Amino acid sequence: MKIVHLNTYEGNGGAGRACLRLNSALNAIGIESSVMVYFQFKESKLTGTFSKGPIQRVIAAANILGERYLSKAVVKALKTPFSLSWFGRSIVDHPEVQSADIIHLHWVNHGFLSPKFLAELDELEKPIVWTFHDSNAFTGGCHVRYSCEHYHKECGNCPLLKISGKSDLSHRTWLRKKKAYSELNCHIVAPSNWMAESVKLSSLMGFRAVTVIPNTIETDVFKPYVKSEAKKVLKINPDKFVLMSGFMPSKNDKHKGTTYLIDALNDLSTRPGIIKENIELVIFGNKENVEMPQFPFKTTFLGTISNDDHLAKCYSAADVFITPSLEDNLPNTVMESLSCATPVVAFTTGGIPDMVKHLQNGYLAEYESSVDLATGIEWLYHEENAADIQKEARKTILNYFSEPVIAEKHFDLYQSLLDLMPK
Repeated sequence: MKIVHLNTYEGNGGAGRACLRLNSALNAIGIESSVMVYFQFKESKLTGTFSKGPIQRVIAAANILGERYLSKAVVKALKTPFSLSWFGRSIVDHPEVQSADIIHLHWVNHGFLSPKFLAELDELEKPIVWTFHDSNAFTGGCHVRYSCEHYHKECGNCPLLKISGKSDLSHRTWLRKKKAYSELNCHIVAPSNWMAESVKLSSLMGFRAVTVIPNTIETDVFKPYVKSEAKKVLKINPDKFVLMSGFMPSKNDKHKGTTYLIDALNDLSTRPGIIKENIELVIFGNKENVEMPQFPFKTTFLGTISNDDHLAKCYSAADVFITPSLEDNLPNTVMESLSCATPVVAFTTGGIPDMVKHLQNGYLAEYESSVDLATGIEWLYHEENAADIQKEARKTILNYFSEPVIAEKHFDLYQSLLDLMPK
């Protein structure tokens, strides 16, 4: 069995990381698996690329930039990702695609596989698996839907577009996808139950077969370290109660829920029994020259962490990881934190409840309630059985999200699809 995974970039974003992790897990159980990407920012041994020569790289870069900047030109300034899916390239003749038994699609936007070139893959008469890392495949352009339900029908009247109407760009994109999907036979993998339910409600993909298989994680890398020692690595007093969160671009970033985190921390700092001097906030992934909000606790900015071993120590140093995201499929940061035995406080949204079990390995706050988010942090701050909660966090990942478990689930799916092929 030979699998080829297709993704736009190598390791960029949650989808890129999830793709590489699955590829590694499959190889570890003896399956021949490889990753092909549309564009490599630098030469790599982890993936092959469809844009190898200088001319191909220039064309790919032009497609990527065209897709990104034209999308920005037609979308309101709402910081919600949107793709026009105008640009793409044919890959059906590539040797890696030709020789694969199964083609596994991941995130293929930014000028890689437009609807037209997705439909071409069906000509190869191979099983096609498509993991949905966000909602774009079954919408008229958006990657994050929030409360919009237009994808249930035909899209149109899109709330994101500057020029919106019944036959706007989102509706025309929906029509192109409908035509392409009528020619494409694929099996969908949803990393979360929330994503699977969303797919079933969509007019474009609701009739497709969907299997829920979570993403995986390197449990031998993202593992628990002694908290007091991990805090010393970050030069934090071992007696401090450490809050951790990921990069927050600005107060206006809707998708990441930054304002809810700020409000929750401000609320927490005024509650009886909370000693501000005993708490330190640690933020990783923040970029230079980005305006950061003011926080009520001493704050350490770690910057971008590219070394996973060090990142695991950062998670281990935290007593709680907070993610105020308003919509997420199966966020890697939540999985990484739990794998390092650090409980998570998050909103009850997307695929997060698949990982965070309320009052067992973390706290699921009421959606968009900064007050309840603060309550979750306060619960862990006062919790006497913190060690048991930490153990439960690690146990959750080992039992349901570890590499062997997820690789076997994919193997079973691949085999079932191959068994259905004409002999």
